[in-house]
Amino acid sequence: MPSAREIKKRIRSVKNIGQITRALEAVSASRVRKAQARVLASRAFSEKAWEILLNVQKSAQRGTPLHPLLTPRAEVKSAMIILITSDRGLAGAFNTNIIRVAQRFADRIPEEQIQFVAIGRKGRDALVRAQMPLVAEFSNPSEPTIASLSPITRLAINEFLSGGVDEVFIAYTDFINTLTQRPRVTRLLPLSPYMTDDQVVSEYIKNAPDVTTGALDYEYEPSATAILDEIVPRFTALQLYQAVLESQASEHSARMVAMRNASDNASGLVDSLTLVYNKARQAGITAEILDIVGGAQALQASLDKLAAVIDHELAAAG
Repeated sequence: MPSAREIKKRIRSVKNIGQITRALEAVSASRVRKAQARVLASRAFSEKAWEILLNVQKSAQRGTPLHPLLTPRAEVKSAMIILITSDRGLAGAFNTNIIRVAQRFADRIPEEQIQFVAIGRKGRDALVRAQMPLVAEFSNPSEPTIASLSPITRLAINEFLSGGVDEVFIAYTDFINTLTQRPRVTRLLPLSPYMTDDQVVSEYIKNAPDVTTGALDYEYEPSATAILDEIVPRFTALQLYQAVLESQASEHSARMVAMRNASDNASGLVDSLTLVYNKARQAGITAEILDIVGGAQALQASLDKLAAVIDHELAAAG
């Protein structure tokens, strides 16, 4: 059993860790409200933009020229996966879950040549350790904007248009609520719903929003080609922007919950260690009392023996 001094040091160490986790929980709680507000404010617009794109694709079947970013490839030989993780840890299983989903998704399409683009240091480190083909890496911006994500969007569009890749996917964590975050994979390019017969892969794919069944006839001014050339790249950037917002809201929520659990565990551990400390301290006090009692008894026995010797000598002298 460790000594009372060692247990006291452990209690002090756990209390210090508890203070850190409570501070991180407070910081994440303040950030998660802002992140949730951003993602909920842009989600409706992003889904409506996606719905418009699907309607444009339907109208293209009736003669509207189809933009290259909307055109699926006849034969898919290579794909790019944009993996969105965090730059920092202490977020529970947030990073581990999305990295595992991205790797499993890549493993389920072995006929394609897969390359990764990492947004966030945690994803980059995991891909490097797994020796996955990493072609580019970017830090996860604390205040994401479409402009700050434009280098990633340009990279994906250029690779797709040049024929370097035939598909571009985004692996990110979809924000459901504070306690629930779901790893998802969605296809960024071409801008069309991803269909697969693989049941394992279909579990990761995010369903496309429902498309209204109203009138789908569009009139373009000045021309369909000019309009599509302008809005399709913007909608592509918007989908990536929304994925980053979803991931950041999920990250802050996961970190807040993880730090809260850590704080609760630290409090419980302090209580358990305090009980052990009290037992060790009581055992030490009991041992000291026994030593004192044992010493007193030995001293009394020595005094009794000495008194008996003195009495015997006095009796012999008398």
